[in-house]
Amino acid sequence: MTKTVTNIWRHPLKSHGREALESVTMIAGQTMPGDRVWAVAHDSSKADGSQWVPCQNFTRGSKAPQLMAINAKLDDASGALTLSHPDQPDLTFDPNAPADLHRFLDWEKPLTPANRAASARIIRVPGRGMTDTDFPSVSLCNWASHRAVEAAMGQDLSPLRWRGNIWFDLGEAWVENDLVGKKIQIGEAVFLVREPVVRCLATTANPETGVRDADTLKTLKENWGHQDFSVYAEVVTGGDIRLGDSVKVL
Repeated sequence: MTKTVTNIWRHPLKSHGREALESVTMIAGQTMPGDRVWAVAHDSSKADGSQWVPCQNFTRGSKAPQLMAINAKLDDASGALTLSHPDQPDLTFDPNAPADLHRFLDWEKPLTPANRAASARIIRVPGRGMTDTDFPSVSLCNWASHRAVEAAMGQDLSPLRWRGNIWFDLGEAWVENDLVGKKIQIGEAVFLVREPVVRCLATTANPETGVRDADTLKTLKENWGHQDFSVYAEVVTGGDIRLGDSVKVL
């Protein structure tokens, strides 16, 4: 089997939508350009934009499943971000502009539970995306593992549930977990695989509707004894990655 890149995704505003790409230029030691550039801090958060903080500080899909149905499109030139959701009109705004904050908060409010900490502000940490790891990470996903979960559940699942960055098919489920500590070349870029991604309730929500309709966590635990899907990797050599590029374990 020829291992090639099938999908590239970025998530400009953490937990608020995804955008498909045809190519991306990775930079050593950094997150994917345009991925998790911003995050939405809630009113109980200590995040101030000065440094990385854990995901508990942010409004996210594990607590607000409706957010999982958002699509995003980032204009790299202007910085304008467009969010779309099946239950809301499209919103285009500048996440860096304080004047646009209330428009975003008003748009997002119907998509978040009333009994949770309310979204309060958008933060950005200079020099890195707000990934769930304390190191700048890129998530790598194996189609074979996705098919294994579908088979175990007896239903089709959108791969968008996993909110991964780069997808390819290793031909065998869960072999990506065996790559921890190893290097993998994707296109021109080289990654060091650091750790598995332990999954949360966000993956139980349908990315088209925002409704929780699949117990992914129970399926993972009962069938494989873990709640992992995909792996976090660190960029050690930068370079271009395009759809169709080769994937090779070094």
